[in-house]
Amino acid sequence: MKVEKNIIDRARSWLQGNYDKETKEQVAHLIEKDPASLIDAFYKDLEFGTGGLRGIMGVGTNRMNKYTVGMATQGLANYLKKEFAGKNQIKAAIAYDNRNNSTFFAQVSANVLSANGIKVFLFDELRPTPELSFAIRHLNCQTGIVITASHNPKEYNGYKVYWEDGAQLIEPHDKNVIREVRNIQSVDEVKFDRNDELIEQVGKKIDNEYLKKVQGLSLSPDIIAKQNDLRIVYTPIHGTGVLLIPQALKSFGFTNIFNVPEQNIVSGDFPTVKSPNPEEPAALEMAIKKAGEVDAELVMATDPDADRVGIAVRDLHNKFVLLNGNQTAALLIYYLLTKWKNSKKFRGNEFIVKTIVTSELLKEIALSYQVEIFDVLTGFKYIADLINKLEGEKTFIGGGEESYGYLVDDFVRDKDAVISCCMVAEIAAWAKDQGKSLYTLLIEIYLKYGFYKESLISVVKKGKSGAEEIQRMMEGYRYNPLLLINNSPVIRIKDFLLQKEKNLKEESEKPIELPKSNVIQFYLEDGSKITVRPSGTEPKIKFYFSVKGELKRKEDFENKNALLDHQIIKIIESLGL
Repeated sequence: MKVEKNIIDRARSWLQGNYDKETKEQVAHLIEKDPASLIDAFYKDLEFGTGGLRGIMGVGTNRMNKYTVGMATQGLANYLKKEFAGKNQIKAAIAYDNRNNSTFFAQVSANVLSANGIKVFLFDELRPTPELSFAIRHLNCQTGIVITASHNPKEYNGYKVYWEDGAQLIEPHDKNVIREVRNIQSVDEVKFDRNDELIEQVGKKIDNEYLKKVQGLSLSPDIIAKQNDLRIVYTPIHGTGVLLIPQALKSFGFTNIFNVPEQNIVSGDFPTVKSPNPEEPAALEMAIKKAGEVDAELVMATDPDADRVGIAVRDLHNKFVLLNGNQTAALLIYYLLTKWKNSKKFRGNEFIVKTIVTSELLKEIALSYQVEIFDVLTGFKYIADLINKLEGEKTFIGGGEESYGYLVDDFVRDKDAVISCCMVAEIAAWAKDQGKSLYTLLIEIYLKYGFYKESLISVVKKGKSGAEEIQRMMEGYRYNPLLLINNSPVIRIKDFLLQKEKNLKEESEKPIELPKSNVIQFYLEDGSKITVRPSGTEPKIKFYFSVKGELKRKEDFENKNALLDHQIIKIIESLGL
């Protein structure tokens, strides 16, 4: 295999540069023995995006390693020192998950920040990402770093950066940090020499403060006391949830929690699953099997950094089925608003937040309680940004996104599976106290607000040609929009890149008051909604489908469910996907 000269030159610069002996030996091996891996490791720099880094671990400019993490952290430090120039002591919190090398990358980050005179609070062992968000605000930090690649395969790791509000970076800080990182031209500019005086280990004390806040969210402690023996199976899928979620569930009052011993083993190799992603049915197979053995009523599984949760419940035939992210979000919002109303907690300034690709069912529920609901762009950082903007003016109750991430209250500013697990278990207890299951409660929501059904497909288009094809597809939808989908007229089109919403019936147009994003939505006369959006992190174009029907009787649920599934299939066919 022929390797381009510029790639070989980039690799050889690592043999001459200020890199450790082991790294140089590995680079030499790639040059001599493995040209394919050499190309992938050195053909470009691992991009520091708006969320940070994510990539395969190994030597090279396009890999997660000591030097790419060090350069990213030096860039962050440079920006912090400019942005907080008048502050006596800049502070940062650092957490990490169970992935291979997470502890090492966290230490590298701490070393570089401390070498730049920044005070570091470093967690003593793995912790959930939402606890890092909490710790930033609790410890009055100006930034935070969490080492995680979320649900990516085991070969990956990542590096996410947070700001002083406890949320992931958004404009202008994301672009400013990216600029500083790109300005680092050599590892010689990175200060790797650790300053022990500026690194403080934190752990149990933060855990206790965080768990106390989580426990304070309970809205039905009396009902949990009656239903405390609700049989729950929980699995962390080898990740950080093992540390806090069983403890949090017990603090809520649940006494019948079963684990999956093989998946309680903390491991970055994820030995029992192909992918540690709670959105994928295979990731919950062992937990569902355990639930059958112990006659459990609820199954919950969290991803490696414990910010997202997958749920399985018993259906009308007593078989376990997976809820999608929209269904769990609907149950959560319905429960929160019902309890707030019954407890007379409303003051008239409350609000809910969802993303633009999340079910419109949440809007129906919020409006029925006369609670304001906001749509934001895809990504939990936008939910957090709105919470920050409205802080002191309005009260955030809860929110979520279809990709299995939810939040209640505002002491965390990111999606939080610790909170979500506790609240879902509480909703299950609340439903059981009324002689219902989570599944029948969901059907009741459909009866009351309309039967919304959602689905998602991703079309993979790899490489440069794939990226160009995705661009052409988006331009086609944008400039030659479909006017009829599945025999239903398109009545509205929202284009978040052009920031325009067109009403085709009224032939009117109005601006979209959200940041620019390459997303297009088609609203059909029959109540369906199709959203098209390229993935920001993978070579994919995503299609989100939402259809709506009327459910008049509980007995009609399964037939109506099948009809809505068929409607989604017909929409997909009409789009030629």
